[in-house]
Amino acid sequence: MGKREKDKKIGLALGGGAVLGAAHIGVLQALDERGIFPDLVAGTSIGALISAFLAFGKSWMEIQEIVKDLNWLDVSGISLSQFGLLSNRKLGRILRENVGDVNFEGSPIPLAMVATDITSGNKVVLRKGNVATAVMASTCIPGIFVPVQMDEHLLVDGGIVENVPVTVLKDMGANLIIGVDLNAWHRHSKPRNIIEVLLRSFDLTMKTATKLHTEQADIMIEPDLSSFNMVDIDQVDDLIREGYQEAMKVLEKTHHKLV
Repeated sequence: MGKREKDKKIGLALGGGAVLGAAHIGVLQALDERGIFPDLVAGTSIGALISAFLAFGKSWMEIQEIVKDLNWLDVSGISLSQFGLLSNRKLGRILRENVGDVNFEGSPIPLAMVATDITSGNKVVLRKGNVATAVMASTCIPGIFVPVQMDEHLLVDGGIVENVPVTVLKDMGANLIIGVDLNAWHRHSKPRNIIEVLLRSFDLTMKTATKLHTEQADIMIEPDLSSFNMVDIDQVDDLIREGYQEAMKVLEKTHHKLV
């Protein structure tokens, strides 16, 4: 891509979308092929998991291998509790197995995640402490997963307050922000089970707020994922391809902003 301005600090904001998050891997592939390396990264929900792998040095190819077998929305595992249908401890375990039991302070690329305090409704930006616990909090879709206790906060999915964490990167010092919104053009088919009903409801509640945040990004990558659902992991390869193709188109058009 050539040498970019020394004072240009690129931030990458990865949004939520359950299994649609596999498209982020295709975006990372496109960035890598074009020689674009983020200086800062932030993620919400499934974007938090992908951003953690990236920040701790995993390549898009390594992330692809990890995600291919990650059936974290398996409805067969439902067990009712007081606050949610499932536990997302599996995501924390997967992160620990692949990057270790790490803290934000040790991240080679500065990293942030967004969660929501379900008691106050406030946005909570996670930049300190245990990364695996933060991933569990940020991906904790209300009604599906049991909330995560962190310090004085009872946390759920950050998509409620900022699904594509653009403003978080601004606060971290990014002056060129690439955002990835997996839900911008997504149209749903008829839900098949309670998990999809809950995911659909959650998606609809955050769409308007997401647009307000993404308008502040310098470059937006918004793949049309209408032909995919938010649950089935057998879509991963196709989602990666869609993310890659859309990212390459956008990055070609916006090349002048990145040099």
